[in-house]
Amino acid sequence: METISTDTIGDAWLGVARTILSEGVRSTYDGLPIHEVMMANLIVASPQSSDEIIERYADDDRLAWMHANFSDHTVVPELGDADSYATRLHDYARTGLDQLHWVVKRLRADPTCRSATITTFQPLSDTSYIPCVSLLDFYLDKGALHLVVYAHSIDFGAKGYANLIELASIQHEAAKELEVDVGSLTLIVKSAHIYDSELAYMTSVLERSGD
Repeated sequence: METISTDTIGDAWLGVARTILSEGVRSTYDGLPIHEVMMANLIVASPQSSDEIIERYADDDRLAWMHANFSDHTVVPELGDADSYATRLHDYARTGLDQLHWVVKRLRADPTCRSATITTFQPLSDTSYIPCVSLLDFYLDKGALHLVVYAHSIDFGAKGYANLIELASIQHEAAKELEVDVGSLTLIVKSAHIYDSELAYMTSVLERSGD
């Protein structure tokens, strides 16, 4: 497992992108060519919902698209009209279940709980699209809320930085409800990749950032 440990989500994005470009192997995703690192483990000590590196180098339209995915309860046309992350987290399978509210209640009732775990996967309806981020596991330790996330794959050329921003935002939201500090954010990614179409962009970002 390739492990990237950083203080910020911006540094985590650049770190995993650098690893993919230097050590990734050729593969394909949905028929499109990629460079890929299997089983990447990103550990961010101080995740923030805003980040100087991401604000400087990320694509604003892609950030806006991902934010809408995490905040808008309408379906996502680009994903075959699949449910958005907002629906999956706050209205799971359109049953009215707010999973983040459930996490807060569970940890408030038992701060030592180790099963405040939720999923975005809706197996009865997710027949053609499987959400990249599928598991969010929260826990309290030493007065801080930590978050461990599993993703089957993340595109770190076009979307990965936006995923990190939104996950950090969720973590901050839950920590505020629990009145605790924000701990580490760990992202376990089975397939960390960059599409060939994004190689020039990511190479440019790394050069401009001094990497």
